[in-house]
Amino acid sequence: MNTLSSLPSSATVAVVGGGPAGATAATLLATAGHEVVLFEREEFPRFRIGESLMTETYWTLEKLGMLDRLRASASPVKASVQFVSETGKASRPFYFFERNPHECSYTWQLDRAWFDQAMLENAAEKGVDVRMGVGVREVLFDADGQRALGLRVGTDDETREIETKVVVDASGQSSLIARRLGLLRGDPRLANASIFAHYENGLRDPGVDEGATLIIQTRGNRGWFWYIPLSDNRVSVGVVSKPAELFSGDESVEQSFERWIADCPGIQERLTKAKLLSPVRVLRDFSYRSTDCAGDGWVLVGDAFGFVDPVYSSGVFLALKSGDLAAECIDQGLKVDDLSATRLGEFGPTLTKGMESIRRLVYAFYTPGFSFANFIREHPEHRQRLTDILIGDVFKDGVDEIFESLKDFCDLPEPTSVRRASRLPRACRLSTSLRERRACTAGAACATTLS
Repeated sequence: MNTLSSLPSSATVAVVGGGPAGATAATLLATAGHEVVLFEREEFPRFRIGESLMTETYWTLEKLGMLDRLRASASPVKASVQFVSETGKASRPFYFFERNPHECSYTWQLDRAWFDQAMLENAAEKGVDVRMGVGVREVLFDADGQRALGLRVGTDDETREIETKVVVDASGQSSLIARRLGLLRGDPRLANASIFAHYENGLRDPGVDEGATLIIQTRGNRGWFWYIPLSDNRVSVGVVSKPAELFSGDESVEQSFERWIADCPGIQERLTKAKLLSPVRVLRDFSYRSTDCAGDGWVLVGDAFGFVDPVYSSGVFLALKSGDLAAECIDQGLKVDDLSATRLGEFGPTLTKGMESIRRLVYAFYTPGFSFANFIREHPEHRQRLTDILIGDVFKDGVDEIFESLKDFCDLPEPTSVRRASRLPRACRLSTSLRERRACTAGAACATTLS
C-alpha cells in the first residue's frame, strides 16, 4: 500500500527501509505485539546484490518463520565455501556440516529480489503495516536534537508526518540518522569496489558442491572474484579490488569486467559457455561503521549501522542479526517505558564484537602472501575458531582468541567498539526547524576513519 490517506498519525515503532534488517526488526516487534509501520521507498521486487548467506542466519530465519519459504524455493542449497588460487587450483571445500550435522549447517544462495519481497510479505502477515513506495523525507527530532520523535514521509503526491516512540533506521547505505549526525567512520584499507553481473549456464560442480560459494583469486592477488550459483541456471559473478585497479584508461565498465575475467583462469573456465544475462554493474564495497548504534528513541540496524567487505558474505547475516538484537532491546524498552540510548543500545557491544571478528579476518584475507591453509598448519588449535567466523558464529566468547596468533601473519587493526549512552556532539544535533535540519551537512562531510 502506498497511499498516505490511511496512514495513522502515530505508531509505536516506525521502520525506515524494507530490506532484510528492517523487515527483521519490524516482524519480530509486531510478533511481540507492538504496533509497527514500515516505510520502503521502492516497489518490490527490486534488484539487490548480496546473494550468499552465512549459515548462522538460520536462527534468525527460524524466529521469523521464513525457513519453510526457503525450503520450498528454487534457491540452491549452500553447503560449503571453496577458495581457488590465482592459477585456478581449488582448495578442498570447507563443508559446514563437518562442524555440525544439524540442519543449520546448510543454507541457501538467494535471488535477493525474491528473498527481500518474501521477507516483507512475511512481515505483513505477522502484522506489520508495510507502506511500499513511500519515502522517508526526514527523521524528526526534539529541539535538543537528541530524541527522535517521528518521521516526515511522502510519495510523489503528498507528504505526512507520523509520531512514534521508536525509529528504526534500516535505510541501508543511505544511513539517514548516522549521516545526519556525523556518526559514520570509514575504513580506508578496505575502500574497495566491485564490478558484477549475472550469467546463464555457468559451470557448476557436481553433487553437494553445486551450490558452493567460490572465492577465486586473480593474478598477482590484485583482487578476487565471487562465483555464486543461483536459481534458474544462473550465477552471480563479481570482481572486487581497489578502484584504481579495477578500471583502466577509457575502458567501459563492460570492457574492464571482460579484461578481469580473461586474466583469471579460475573464473574464465567457468564462463566459457555462459551467456551474460544482466547489465554489468559497479558498486562501492567500502567498509564503514557508526560510532553509535542507538540514541534516545532511535536505533540503527543493517547497513545503516555499518558494512563489512563482502568477501565472507556477511551482509545479509549482519542485517538479520542486528535487526534481531535491536528488536529485543526495543521490546524490553517499551515494556519498561525506557527508550533511552542506554536501553536501546544494549545490543551494540555484542553486535560490534562480532562485526570486528569478521572485519579483522577480512584484513587477513587481503594480506599479500597470506594463506589460511598455512596458518592452520602452524596453528591447528584455531581451525574451529576460523570455521566459526566463516559461518558467522561470532557472538560467543573465545572466537577472537585466533587474532593473537594471526598477528604473526598479518597487520591487524585493533578492535573498535560503540559508545555507550553517549550524548551527541552539539554541532551535529538537529532542531525542529526544517531549515536548520537541511543546513546540517556534518554527516556527508565526515571523513574520520576507524582506528
